[in-house]
Amino acid sequence: MQNLQGKTAVVTGGASGIGLAMTKRFLADGMNVVIGDIEQPVMAAVAQELADDADRIEMVTCDVRDLAQVEALRDAALARFGAVHVLCNNAGVGGGPAIGSTAKMWQWVIDVDITGVTNGLVAFLDLFLAQDEGHVVNTASLAGLGGVPGMGPYCAAKFAVVGLSESLYYELAMRRSQVHVSVLCPGFVKTQIAESGRSMPDEVRDELGEAGEIGIEIVRQVVASGIDPELVAAQVADAIVNEDFWILTHQKAALGTMRGRLAWMEGGKPPGISLDNATRGD
Repeated sequence: MQNLQGKTAVVTGGASGIGLAMTKRFLADGMNVVIGDIEQPVMAAVAQELADDADRIEMVTCDVRDLAQVEALRDAALARFGAVHVLCNNAGVGGGPAIGSTAKMWQWVIDVDITGVTNGLVAFLDLFLAQDEGHVVNTASLAGLGGVPGMGPYCAAKFAVVGLSESLYYELAMRRSQVHVSVLCPGFVKTQIAESGRSMPDEVRDELGEAGEIGIEIVRQVVASGIDPELVAAQVADAIVNEDFWILTHQKAALGTMRGRLAWMEGGKPPGISLDNATRGD
């Protein structure tokens, strides 16, 4: 997609964090943007902040766990702008550790972080394939390239997003399609991912327990030292234009993670965990 000017992007989780940074970058590049987000008060605040671009923005309340709502998001985008060219499956939540997280915590993270992505693919891929144009950006994580303590459900979900994105890449290539896919694997970014509890269902929150609180506090501390989301959004826009698959905002940490796993698989020692490397964007 050589030129973003006049194109339309749909961004789930688009009212905060990386999603909001994508929204702003796409607007700056001359795109229309449809924000799908579950948090109505946050969307209202964003609408005020971006009032000067109101003619190029549509806000849709959307819980990505529900396919019907994601399909309604697609239909709202088509009704407002007539076409969709970019889908950013970006909505996501954090979770607790592998040891101690309840079944409801596991299910919530899986429903948002995996099913939210697959719902996006189900709702939009046929549209993109029919027009033989489009780009899907699936937000995974550096935690989708290597497991880390305290983030079991999140790592499991983000590994899945990387895998399904790779599968989609090859299927599109086999079709010689002009639809493309990228997988975004950032390290720690200054977002509110540690505050995912603000949209956590009551039945999950009631069972959170000490283990979940510890995992969230670990994430809260390192996220504060992360890179600015605007840097991530710039790399996303470049990947769409250049049709790149991998978006590695913390390339040194990402490549180190993969090399460490390979050495481990070849009989070496388990790689060490460096949260510091996952905060710097190099």
